[in-house]
Amino acid sequence: QVHLVESGGGSVQSGGSLNLSCVVSGNAYKQYLLAWFRRAPGKEREQIAALDSYGGLKYADSVKSRFTIFEDNAKNTLYLQMNSLKPEDTAMYYCALAQGWLVREMPTQRHFAYWGQGIQVTVSS
Repeated sequence: QVHLVESGGGSVQSGGSLNLSCVVSGNAYKQYLLAWFRRAPGKEREQIAALDSYGGLKYADSVKSRFTIFEDNAKNTLYLQMNSLKPEDTAMYYCALAQGWLVREMPTQRHFAYWGQGIQVTVSS
């Protein structure tokens, strides 16, 4: 059974940093895609960063050069290092897993079968 559990959210001032973690358990697929999504108040959920098991990476323009997605396979943990945070980064953040997919195949949200519970990030000006 697959489980994803996020941690590391919280409140920070504009320009600050946070590091989100997502522990992934039960994934038996060697080919997979892990991603971070966020849902800001009044907006749809959007994918902001993704990586796959073959080194593929993708970032949304809104976070490129500020956020870094990476994983520690030994710890089965996905991370999102967020720097230079802005008030518009305020959102609920989710990690998600798409088994059998790669970044270049551009799976849509419906292809992500497993999701974390979400964690709040609030950036004040």
